[in-house]
Amino acid sequence: MSGALDKAPPSPERDIAAAETLARWMDDRYLDPLLGLVIPGVGDLVGSALGLYVVGVAVKRRLPLVTVARMLVNLGVDALVGAVPLLGDLFDVAWKANRRNVALLRQRHDARHNTAGDWLRVGGALALLVAGLAAPIVTAYYLLHWLLHYWR
Repeated sequence: MSGALDKAPPSPERDIAAAETLARWMDDRYLDPLLGLVIPGVGDLVGSALGLYVVGVAVKRRLPLVTVARMLVNLGVDALVGAVPLLGDLFDVAWKANRRNVALLRQRHDARHNTAGDWLRVGGALALLVAGLAAPIVTAYYLLHWLLHYWR
């Protein structure tokens, strides 16, 4: 009798090998910057969506959340800077977010612990996000304040 019970569960190495293959195609064969160059904006979103596979493997392997957050920061930087026409595509060639994430996956899968650097990077990225969101609000407040004062 053949069925679902006969199949062996996939090995952890299979997921990690697939993540490495994805990183090789996206970063070493420059598919990520080419997508951004050929389809500006949309190509960067597609590249980031594909990069979520590596993050998904990390979640499936129950890596610490700060490691997953660090992987998301790598993809976020790749998507944000990569969205800038031409310069972002050059950045994609050097940044290699998927390679970085596969390296984190390998290191943390074996060790199962976070480093102080993980916490600093995630905390720094969170601080930059807050500053990036606050800057336009503060600027608009002072501009409005100046305009109201000027028109009196």
